[in-house]
Amino acid sequence: MSDVKCFKDLPLSVEVMNGVEKLGFSDLFPIQAQAIIPLLEGKDVIGQAQTGTGKTAAFGVPLVERVDFRNRRVQGLVLEPTRELAVQVAEHISRLGRFTPLKVLAVYGGEPILKQVNLLKEGVHVVVGTPGRVIDHIKRGTLDLAAVKVVVLDEADRMLDMGFIDDVEYILSKVPSERQTSLFSATIDQTVMNLCHRFMRKPEKILVSKDEIALTQISQYYMLVNPRSKFQVLCSILEENHIGRAIIFCKTRREASMLAKRLSLKGYDAKALHGGFTQCQREAVLEGFRRGKTRLLVATDVAARGLDIQGITHIINYDVPLDALVYFHRIGRTARMGREGTAITIVSYGETAELNKIKALTKTAIRELESKVPEKFKAVCAECGEQCEVPFKPSPKQNVYCHECWENRKPPIERLV
Repeated sequence: MSDVKCFKDLPLSVEVMNGVEKLGFSDLFPIQAQAIIPLLEGKDVIGQAQTGTGKTAAFGVPLVERVDFRNRRVQGLVLEPTRELAVQVAEHISRLGRFTPLKVLAVYGGEPILKQVNLLKEGVHVVVGTPGRVIDHIKRGTLDLAAVKVVVLDEADRMLDMGFIDDVEYILSKVPSERQTSLFSATIDQTVMNLCHRFMRKPEKILVSKDEIALTQISQYYMLVNPRSKFQVLCSILEENHIGRAIIFCKTRREASMLAKRLSLKGYDAKALHGGFTQCQREAVLEGFRRGKTRLLVATDVAARGLDIQGITHIINYDVPLDALVYFHRIGRTARMGREGTAITIVSYGETAELNKIKALTKTAIRELESKVPEKFKAVCAECGEQCEVPFKPSPKQNVYCHECWENRKPPIERLV
Protein backbone atom coordinates (compact mmCIF):
# COMPACT_ATOMS: atom_id res chain seq x y z
CA MET A 1 0.00 0.00 0.00
CA SER A 2 2.94 2.36 0.66
CA ASP A 3 3.82 2.24 -3.07
CA VAL A 4 0.48 3.83 -3.94
CA LYS A 5 1.11 7.58 -4.08
CA CYS A 6 -0.79 8.72 -7.19
CA PHE A 7 -4.06 7.83 -8.91
CA LYS A 8 -1.93 6.46 -11.78
CA ASP A 9 -0.64 3.77 -9.38
CA LEU A 10 -4.20 2.40 -9.02
CA PRO A 11 -5.74 -0.30 -11.26
CA LEU A 12 -8.37 2.01 -12.76
CA SER A 13 -10.14 1.86 -16.11
CA VAL A 14 -9.12 4.41 -18.74
CA GLU A 15 -12.54 6.13 -18.54
CA VAL A 16 -12.42 6.60 -14.76
CA MET A 17 -8.76 7.69 -14.89
CA ASN A 18 -9.73 10.32 -17.48
CA GLY A 19 -12.47 11.56 -15.12
CA VAL A 20 -9.98 11.75 -12.25
CA GLU A 21 -7.47 13.71 -14.35
CA LYS A 22 -10.18 16.05 -15.64
CA LEU A 23 -10.91 16.95 -11.99
CA GLY A 24 -7.24 17.84 -11.61
CA PHE A 25 -6.45 14.97 -9.21
CA SER A 26 -2.97 13.49 -9.29
CA ASP A 27 -1.54 12.70 -5.84
CA LEU A 28 -3.63 10.65 -3.43
CA PHE A 29 -4.83 11.99 -0.09
CA PRO A 30 -4.10 9.54 2.79
CA ILE A 31 -7.71 8.30 2.99
CA GLN A 32 -7.70 7.65 -0.78
CA ALA A 33 -4.36 5.83 -0.70
CA GLN A 34 -5.67 3.52 2.03
CA ALA A 35 -9.33 3.03 1.06
CA ILE A 36 -9.53 2.76 -2.73
CA ILE A 37 -7.74 -0.60 -3.18
CA PRO A 38 -9.73 -2.51 -0.48
CA LEU A 39 -12.93 -1.06 -1.96
CA LEU A 40 -11.90 -2.06 -5.49
CA GLU A 41 -11.30 -5.57 -4.08
CA GLY A 42 -14.88 -5.65 -2.80
CA LYS A 43 -14.04 -5.43 0.92
CA ASP A 44 -16.13 -3.56 3.48
CA VAL A 45 -14.33 -0.48 4.79
CA ILE A 46 -14.63 1.81 7.82
CA GLY A 47 -12.82 5.07 7.11
CA GLN A 48 -12.25 7.84 9.59
CA ALA A 49 -11.79 11.11 7.74
CA GLN A 50 -12.80 14.73 8.02
CA THR A 51 -14.84 16.40 5.28
CA GLY A 52 -12.45 18.04 2.83
CA THR A 53 -9.84 15.26 2.93
CA GLY A 54 -10.83 13.78 -0.43
CA LYS A 55 -13.02 10.99 0.94
CA THR A 56 -15.71 11.44 -1.73
CA ALA A 57 -13.22 10.27 -4.36
CA ALA A 58 -12.07 7.54 -1.93
CA PHE A 59 -15.49 5.86 -2.18
CA GLY A 60 -16.61 7.43 -5.47
CA VAL A 61 -13.84 6.01 -7.68
CA PRO A 62 -14.40 2.35 -6.63
CA LEU A 63 -18.17 2.87 -6.85
CA VAL A 64 -17.99 4.01 -10.49
CA GLU A 65 -15.65 1.07 -11.28
CA ARG A 66 -18.16 -1.42 -9.83
CA VAL A 67 -21.15 -0.24 -11.91
CA ASP A 68 -22.37 -2.34 -14.84
CA PHE A 69 -23.47 0.39 -17.25
CA ARG A 70 -25.55 -2.01 -19.38
CA ASN A 71 -27.86 -2.52 -16.40
CA ARG A 72 -29.98 0.62 -15.81
CA ARG A 73 -31.04 -0.46 -12.30
CA VAL A 74 -29.75 1.20 -9.12
CA GLN A 75 -26.48 -0.52 -8.20
CA GLY A 76 -24.94 2.03 -5.82
CA LEU A 77 -26.55 3.82 -2.86
CA VAL A 78 -24.84 6.64 -0.95
CA LEU A 79 -26.53 8.05 2.18
CA GLU A 80 -25.78 11.63 3.28
CA PRO A 81 -27.02 13.61 6.31
CA THR A 82 -27.99 16.81 4.44
CA ARG A 83 -29.39 17.82 1.07
CA GLU A 84 -26.32 20.05 0.45
CA LEU A 85 -24.02 17.05 0.81
CA ALA A 86 -26.28 14.82 -1.30
CA VAL A 87 -26.19 17.33 -4.18
CA GLN A 88 -22.45 17.92 -3.84
CA VAL A 89 -21.50 14.21 -3.64
CA ALA A 90 -23.80 13.27 -6.55
CA GLU A 91 -22.14 15.98 -8.66
CA HIS A 92 -18.66 14.75 -7.66
CA ILE A 93 -19.44 11.11 -8.56
CA SER A 94 -20.96 12.25 -11.89
CA ARG A 95 -17.72 14.06 -12.70
CA LEU A 96 -15.63 11.02 -11.82
CA GLY A 97 -17.76 9.03 -14.29
CA ARG A 98 -18.09 11.74 -16.95
CA PHE A 99 -16.35 9.58 -19.59
CA THR A 100 -18.66 6.63 -18.86
CA PRO A 101 -22.45 6.23 -19.41
CA LEU A 102 -22.95 6.65 -15.60
CA LYS A 103 -26.30 8.07 -14.43
CA VAL A 104 -26.31 9.54 -10.90
CA LEU A 105 -29.32 11.04 -9.11
CA ALA A 106 -29.48 13.05 -5.87
CA VAL A 107 -32.71 12.50 -3.93
CA TYR A 108 -33.61 14.73 -0.97
CA GLY A 109 -36.52 16.45 0.69
CA GLY A 110 -37.60 20.02 0.09
CA GLU A 111 -37.96 19.41 -3.65
CA PRO A 112 -41.01 18.06 -5.55
CA ILE A 113 -40.76 14.26 -5.56
CA LEU A 114 -42.32 13.80 -9.03
CA LYS A 115 -39.20 14.99 -10.87
CA GLN A 116 -37.11 12.42 -8.95
CA VAL A 117 -39.70 9.70 -9.62
CA ASN A 118 -39.54 10.34 -13.39
CA LEU A 119 -35.73 10.27 -13.44
CA LEU A 120 -35.71 6.99 -11.46
CA LYS A 121 -38.12 5.50 -14.02
CA GLU A 122 -35.72 6.43 -16.85
CA GLY A 123 -32.97 4.42 -15.15
CA VAL A 124 -30.25 5.44 -12.70
CA HIS A 125 -27.04 3.60 -11.70
CA VAL A 126 -26.25 5.44 -8.45
CA VAL A 127 -28.58 7.18 -5.99
CA VAL A 128 -27.15 9.69 -3.48
CA GLY A 129 -29.75 10.68 -0.94
CA THR A 130 -30.83 11.75 2.51
CA PRO A 131 -32.39 8.94 4.59
CA GLY A 132 -35.90 10.47 4.77
CA ARG A 133 -36.34 10.92 1.04
CA VAL A 134 -34.75 7.53 0.23
CA ILE A 135 -37.32 5.85 2.53
CA ASP A 136 -40.10 7.88 0.90
CA HIS A 137 -39.12 6.47 -2.51
CA ILE A 138 -38.79 2.91 -1.13
CA LYS A 139 -42.30 3.06 0.36
CA ARG A 140 -43.76 4.53 -2.83
CA GLY A 141 -42.17 1.70 -4.80
CA THR A 142 -40.26 4.21 -6.95
CA LEU A 143 -36.81 3.14 -5.70
CA ASP A 144 -35.93 -0.53 -6.16
CA LEU A 145 -32.82 -1.54 -4.22
CA ALA A 146 -32.80 -5.23 -5.25
CA ALA A 147 -29.80 -4.73 -7.59
CA VAL A 148 -27.71 -2.65 -5.16
CA LYS A 149 -24.22 -4.06 -4.70
CA VAL A 150 -22.48 -1.06 -3.06
CA VAL A 151 -23.74 0.99 -0.09
CA VAL A 152 -21.85 3.99 1.31
CA LEU A 153 -22.75 5.61 4.64
CA ASP A 154 -21.10 9.01 4.46
CA GLU A 155 -20.72 11.35 7.48
CA ALA A 156 -22.12 8.48 9.56
CA ASP A 157 -21.59 10.17 12.93
CA ARG A 158 -23.57 13.19 11.76
CA MET A 159 -26.42 11.04 10.45
CA LEU A 160 -26.65 9.29 13.82
CA ASP A 161 -26.39 12.56 15.78
CA MET A 162 -29.23 13.97 13.70
CA GLY A 163 -31.47 11.07 14.70
CA PHE A 164 -31.32 9.03 11.48
CA ILE A 165 -30.26 5.72 13.11
CA ASP A 166 -33.66 4.04 12.62
CA ASP A 167 -33.90 5.31 9.04
CA VAL A 168 -30.41 4.04 8.20
CA GLU A 169 -31.17 0.62 9.68
CA TYR A 170 -34.47 0.44 7.75
CA ILE A 171 -32.70 1.27 4.46
CA LEU A 172 -29.92 -1.28 5.11
CA SER A 173 -32.58 -3.94 5.75
CA LYS A 174 -33.94 -3.28 2.24
CA VAL A 175 -30.69 -3.80 0.31
CA PRO A 176 -29.35 -7.28 -0.56
CA SER A 177 -27.24 -8.85 2.21
CA GLU A 178 -24.62 -9.79 -0.41
CA ARG A 179 -23.34 -6.26 -0.89
CA GLN A 180 -20.29 -4.15 -0.16
CA THR A 181 -20.76 -1.60 2.64
CA SER A 182 -18.42 1.25 3.44
CA LEU A 183 -18.78 3.82 6.19
CA PHE A 184 -17.00 7.16 6.44
CA SER A 185 -17.11 9.29 9.56
CA ALA A 186 -15.16 12.19 11.09
CA THR A 187 -15.43 10.53 14.49
CA ILE A 188 -15.75 6.83 15.23
CA ASP A 189 -17.57 6.37 18.51
CA GLN A 190 -19.35 3.38 20.05
CA THR A 191 -22.67 4.15 18.32
CA VAL A 192 -20.97 4.17 14.92
CA MET A 193 -19.09 0.95 15.72
CA ASN A 194 -22.34 -0.75 16.81
CA LEU A 195 -23.78 0.05 13.38
CA CYS A 196 -20.65 -1.38 11.72
CA HIS A 197 -20.85 -4.63 13.74
CA ARG A 198 -24.48 -5.13 12.73
CA PHE A 199 -24.28 -4.40 9.02
CA MET A 200 -20.71 -4.97 7.86
CA ARG A 201 -18.64 -8.09 7.16
CA LYS A 202 -15.05 -8.13 8.43
CA PRO A 203 -14.53 -4.45 7.56
CA GLU A 204 -11.06 -3.11 6.96
CA LYS A 205 -10.55 -0.26 9.44
CA ILE A 206 -8.80 2.86 8.21
CA LEU A 207 -8.69 4.94 11.37
CA VAL A 208 -6.88 8.24 11.71
CA SER A 209 -4.48 7.99 14.64
CA LYS A 210 -4.17 11.03 16.85
CA ASP A 211 -0.77 11.76 15.25
CA GLU A 212 -2.45 12.10 11.88
CA ILE A 213 -5.02 14.65 13.05
CA ALA A 214 -2.59 17.33 11.99
CA LEU A 215 -4.47 19.76 9.76
CA THR A 216 -1.12 21.37 9.01
CA GLN A 217 -2.57 23.87 6.53
CA ILE A 218 -4.66 25.48 9.30
CA SER A 219 -2.99 28.05 11.58
CA GLN A 220 -4.47 27.37 15.02
CA TYR A 221 -4.60 29.91 17.87
CA TYR A 222 -6.35 30.36 21.19
CA MET A 223 -6.97 33.29 23.51
CA LEU A 224 -7.43 32.86 27.26
CA VAL A 225 -10.07 35.35 28.43
CA ASN A 226 -12.33 36.32 31.25
CA PRO A 227 -15.81 34.94 30.32
CA ARG A 228 -17.26 38.46 30.68
CA SER A 229 -14.85 39.79 28.03
CA LYS A 230 -15.69 37.20 25.36
CA PHE A 231 -17.80 39.46 23.17
CA GLN A 232 -15.24 42.29 23.32
CA VAL A 233 -12.48 39.82 22.44
CA LEU A 234 -14.50 38.50 19.50
CA CYS A 235 -15.01 42.03 18.17
CA SER A 236 -11.28 42.78 18.48
CA ILE A 237 -10.51 39.54 16.55
CA LEU A 238 -12.94 40.57 13.79
CA GLU A 239 -11.42 44.07 13.60
CA GLU A 240 -7.75 43.05 13.64
CA ASN A 241 -7.78 40.06 11.28
CA HIS A 242 -8.41 40.22 7.56
CA ILE A 243 -11.51 38.04 7.70
CA GLY A 244 -13.11 37.34 4.34
CA ARG A 245 -15.71 34.79 5.37
CA ALA A 246 -15.92 33.16 8.81
CA ILE A 247 -18.00 30.69 10.79
CA ILE A 248 -18.33 31.46 14.50
CA PHE A 249 -19.29 28.36 16.48
CA CYS A 250 -21.52 28.43 19.57
CA LYS A 251 -22.74 25.59 21.80
CA THR A 252 -26.47 26.40 21.81
CA ARG A 253 -29.16 27.72 19.48
CA ARG A 254 -29.99 30.54 21.91
CA GLU A 255 -26.38 31.68 22.10
CA ALA A 256 -26.00 31.56 18.29
CA SER A 257 -29.11 33.73 17.82
CA MET A 258 -28.11 36.23 20.54
CA LEU A 259 -24.52 36.52 19.31
CA ALA A 260 -25.59 37.07 15.69
CA LYS A 261 -27.98 39.81 16.90
CA ARG A 262 -25.27 41.51 19.00
CA LEU A 263 -22.83 41.42 16.08
CA SER A 264 -25.46 42.86 13.70
CA LEU A 265 -26.13 45.71 16.15
CA LYS A 266 -22.41 46.49 16.07
CA GLY A 267 -22.53 46.73 12.28
CA TYR A 268 -21.20 43.30 11.28
CA ASP A 269 -22.76 41.26 8.43
CA ALA A 270 -23.77 38.34 10.68
CA LYS A 271 -26.51 35.71 10.48
CA ALA A 272 -27.36 32.84 12.81
CA LEU A 273 -27.77 29.23 11.63
CA HIS A 274 -29.04 26.51 13.95
CA GLY A 275 -31.22 23.41 14.10
CA GLY A 276 -34.37 25.44 14.77
CA PHE A 277 -34.41 26.79 11.21
CA THR A 278 -36.77 25.44 8.55
CA GLN A 279 -35.14 24.09 5.37
CA CYS A 280 -36.24 27.23 3.54
CA GLN A 281 -34.71 29.55 6.17
CA ARG A 282 -31.51 27.49 6.22
CA GLU A 283 -31.20 27.69 2.41
CA ALA A 284 -31.70 31.48 2.45
CA VAL A 285 -28.98 32.00 5.10
CA LEU A 286 -26.53 29.66 3.34
CA GLU A 287 -27.15 31.27 -0.05
CA GLY A 288 -26.38 34.71 1.43
CA PHE A 289 -23.20 33.32 2.99
CA ARG A 290 -22.10 31.60 -0.23
CA ARG A 291 -22.64 34.75 -2.29
CA GLY A 292 -20.76 36.91 0.21
CA LYS A 293 -23.80 38.98 1.26
CA THR A 294 -23.25 37.63 4.77
CA ARG A 295 -19.67 37.66 6.03
CA LEU A 296 -20.15 35.93 9.37
CA LEU A 297 -22.17 32.77 9.98
CA VAL A 298 -22.89 32.18 13.69
CA ALA A 299 -23.67 28.47 13.87
CA THR A 300 -24.19 25.50 16.15
CA ASP A 301 -22.42 22.21 15.38
CA VAL A 302 -25.63 20.53 14.16
CA ALA A 303 -26.33 23.38 11.73
CA ALA A 304 -22.80 23.34 10.32
CA ARG A 305 -22.76 19.60 9.55
CA GLY A 306 -22.31 18.86 5.90
CA LEU A 307 -21.38 22.43 5.00
CA ASP A 308 -18.82 22.60 2.22
CA ILE A 309 -18.51 26.27 1.31
CA GLN A 310 -15.38 27.51 -0.42
CA GLY A 311 -13.51 30.62 0.70
CA ILE A 312 -14.01 30.34 4.47
CA THR A 313 -10.85 32.06 5.76
CA HIS A 314 -11.48 31.82 9.51
CA ILE A 315 -13.17 29.55 12.03
CA ILE A 316 -13.78 31.16 15.42
CA ASN A 317 -14.78 28.96 18.34
CA TYR A 318 -16.78 31.24 20.63
CA ASP A 319 -17.07 28.21 22.92
CA VAL A 320 -14.59 25.37 23.29
CA PRO A 321 -16.40 22.16 22.23
CA LEU A 322 -16.78 19.54 24.98
CA ASP A 323 -15.78 16.74 22.59
CA ALA A 324 -12.21 17.32 21.40
CA LEU A 325 -12.92 15.66 18.03
CA VAL A 326 -15.73 18.15 17.37
CA TYR A 327 -13.01 20.83 17.39
CA PHE A 328 -11.29 19.20 14.42
CA HIS A 329 -14.59 18.81 12.60
CA ARG A 330 -15.29 22.52 13.15
CA ILE A 331 -11.94 23.83 12.01
CA GLY A 332 -12.05 21.49 8.98
CA ARG A 333 -14.63 23.91 7.53
CA THR A 334 -11.68 26.11 6.50
CA ALA A 335 -8.53 25.24 4.51
CA ARG A 336 -10.52 23.08 2.08
CA MET A 337 -8.67 20.91 -0.42
CA GLY A 338 -5.18 22.17 0.39
CA ARG A 339 -5.95 25.88 0.88
CA GLU A 340 -4.82 27.68 4.03
CA GLY A 341 -7.08 28.83 6.85
CA THR A 342 -7.04 30.18 10.39
CA ALA A 343 -8.81 28.85 13.50
CA ILE A 344 -9.08 30.98 16.65
CA THR A 345 -10.59 29.58 19.86
CA ILE A 346 -11.76 31.90 22.63
CA VAL A 347 -11.08 30.01 25.87
CA SER A 348 -12.71 31.08 29.14
CA TYR A 349 -10.79 30.30 32.32
CA GLY A 350 -13.13 27.39 33.04
CA GLU A 351 -12.52 25.79 29.62
CA THR A 352 -8.78 25.09 29.84
CA ALA A 353 -9.34 21.36 30.52
CA GLU A 354 -11.22 21.05 27.19
CA LEU A 355 -8.44 22.95 25.42
CA ASN A 356 -5.82 20.56 26.86
CA LYS A 357 -7.78 17.54 25.51
CA ILE A 358 -7.70 19.12 22.04
CA LYS A 359 -3.95 19.82 22.31
CA ALA A 360 -3.35 16.19 23.28
CA LEU A 361 -4.98 15.01 20.03
CA THR A 362 -2.84 16.95 17.59
CA LYS A 363 0.83 17.35 16.73
CA THR A 364 0.32 20.80 15.25
CA ALA A 365 0.87 23.75 17.55
CA ILE A 366 -2.12 25.67 18.88
CA ARG A 367 -0.45 28.96 19.73
CA GLU A 368 -1.64 31.42 22.35
CA LEU A 369 -2.58 34.94 21.31
CA GLU A 370 -2.58 37.76 23.84
CA SER A 371 -5.95 39.39 24.33
CA LYS A 372 -5.74 43.14 23.76
CA VAL A 373 -9.01 43.71 25.57
CA PRO A 374 -8.31 44.98 29.12
CA GLU A 375 -9.76 42.60 31.66
CA LYS A 376 -12.71 43.88 33.69
CA PHE A 377 -13.71 42.85 37.21
CA LYS A 378 -16.99 43.50 39.04
CA ALA A 379 -16.90 45.63 42.19
CA VAL A 380 -19.16 47.80 44.38
CA CYS A 381 -18.43 51.53 44.37
CA ALA A 382 -17.49 52.73 47.88
CA GLU A 383 -19.12 56.11 47.16
CA CYS A 384 -22.51 55.43 45.52
CA GLY A 385 -22.88 51.72 46.32
CA GLU A 386 -23.60 50.82 42.67
CA GLN A 387 -22.03 47.78 41.00
CA CYS A 388 -19.36 48.71 38.48
CA GLU A 389 -16.54 47.20 36.40
CA VAL A 390 -12.89 48.02 37.05
CA PRO A 391 -9.74 47.01 35.08
CA PHE A 392 -8.05 45.39 38.11
CA LYS A 393 -8.88 42.71 40.65
CA PRO A 394 -10.33 44.58 43.65
CA SER A 395 -8.81 44.01 47.11
CA PRO A 396 -11.15 43.73 50.14
CA LYS A 397 -8.92 46.23 51.98
CA GLN A 398 -9.09 48.88 49.27
CA ASN A 399 -11.96 51.21 48.37
CA VAL A 400 -13.11 50.93 44.76
CA TYR A 401 -14.97 53.70 42.90
CA CYS A 402 -17.01 53.72 39.72
CA HIS A 403 -15.74 55.95 36.90
CA GLU A 404 -18.13 58.83 37.70
CA CYS A 405 -17.39 58.87 41.45
CA TRP A 406 -13.66 58.60 40.77
CA GLU A 407 -13.82 61.63 38.45
CA ASN A 408 -15.77 63.58 41.08
CA ARG A 409 -13.17 62.76 43.75
CA LYS A 410 -10.30 64.20 41.67
CA PRO A 411 -9.13 67.76 42.46
CA PRO A 412 -10.75 70.23 40.00
CA ILE A 413 -7.40 71.07 38.35
CA GLU A 414 -6.68 67.36 37.67
CA ARG A 415 -10.04 66.98 36.00
CA LEU A 416 -9.18 69.73 33.54
CA VAL A 417 -5.80 68.33 32.52
